[in-house]
Amino acid sequence: MDHPGRRSQHARRRAPPPAAERPRGGRGFGGPIELGPDDKAAFPPVPAEFDKTRDNIAHGTLEMVEYDSKSVGNKRKALVYTPPGYSPGTKYPVLYLLHGIGGDEEEWRRGGQPNVILDNLIADHRAVPMIIVMPNGRAQADDRPGPNAMATAPAFGLFDKDLLGSLIPFIESKYAVKADRESRALAGLSMGGGQSLNFGLGNLDTFAWVGGFSSAPNTKPAAELVPDPAKAKAQLKLLYISCGNKDGLIRISQGVHAYLKEKDVPHIWNVDEHAHDFQHWKKALYHFSQLIF
Repeated sequence: MDHPGRRSQHARRRAPPPAAERPRGGRGFGGPIELGPDDKAAFPPVPAEFDKTRDNIAHGTLEMVEYDSKSVGNKRKALVYTPPGYSPGTKYPVLYLLHGIGGDEEEWRRGGQPNVILDNLIADHRAVPMIIVMPNGRAQADDRPGPNAMATAPAFGLFDKDLLGSLIPFIESKYAVKADRESRALAGLSMGGGQSLNFGLGNLDTFAWVGGFSSAPNTKPAAELVPDPAKAKAQLKLLYISCGNKDGLIRISQGVHAYLKEKDVPHIWNVDEHAHDFQHWKKALYHFSQLIF
């Protein structure tokens, strides 16, 4: 049964359109929206100031880093958030947070302000201090979206090799992090949501916490994502799936939810009133980050 408890657990035919082509209604983009009885909010409304900078609290730090990618063959960038009071003498859990098809390592900072959201939650003791790593999920030598972001879609499918083989080892060598699976989370928006479900559920020995926010059509069919429901139940600490009820791609997340419900794999399914946009993604991060670690 799916439920919104703290320790609850969680189509691939076309790549999604770039950020400029966000859906605005019930048709187009991903087709008609058909809502069912399960497609409802799992949480109360977020506080109005959840993403606003507060001057009277401690703030974390954002740092752009470069690492050597074995799979891509060059240096790649990632934006890293360290929490307020970060100390090399303390070990922290890590959330790897992925962007959409039209974005890059800066997209979350530009549109979602995860540093502000986490600063506020940590100050209120609603999230544990954590490191957030925002890489570029386009695993190719020229990793800019360019004039046709859709053409870069295949590179997103190769990012698991870069993530597992180069980025995670780099982060664990540079920062004071807990290097066990229960201290690693993977989540993302749109194309990054599909990557998070694909790579997170495909590597449960590496990630115990997985989140897909309005996941795109790069998401594997649910039976491929979770071929062994018993193993997923045993290893997942949290599987979080969310989408807006004005998002033409909701059918993808609905399909994952329906399969998980049928197989009795615990997960959170959260549907809010937004479209395929940062209003949804920011709130998804707000909820997800309070549940992990």
